[in-house]
Amino acid sequence: MALTIDQQFIEYIVKTLVNKPEAVKIERTTDDRGVLLSLSVDPEDLGRVIGREGRTAQALRSLLRALGMKNDARYNLKIVSDDEGGERPVSAPAAEEVSEEADESVEEATEVVEDEAVENSSESNELAEKTRQELADLDDLDI
Repeated sequence: MALTIDQQFIEYIVKTLVNKPEAVKIERTTDDRGVLLSLSVDPEDLGRVIGREGRTAQALRSLLRALGMKNDARYNLKIVSDDEGGERPVSAPAAEEVSEEADESVEEATEVVEDEAVENSSESNELAEKTRQELADLDDLDI
């Protein structure tokens, strides 16, 4: 089956980023909402494709959006991981998971603050608020 221009475009970019280009696979599905490109790479290369704070993945999506404007199509990119458990979409954690992680992080931060015998409780509140903000920022990522 011949690759379409959008598949070739993403394949070219991703293969230049990863260490194992032979493991790059792109599946294309079309529905009423547009075109979905599912990108799978070697698990060792997953971090390279996603990038710090999801910036590389977001850049790929922006380039696809530009291609879509040119071709009058709406593209979405889904990055999947081929680990031993089968395909698993890589996405931002669910709100419940973020809430649990925030609670755990706040508890860990509170324990550290108590262990160090910090007298000022405003410092622990600032740390807890900073942790909550960082987790909220992670939740906003569209990976």
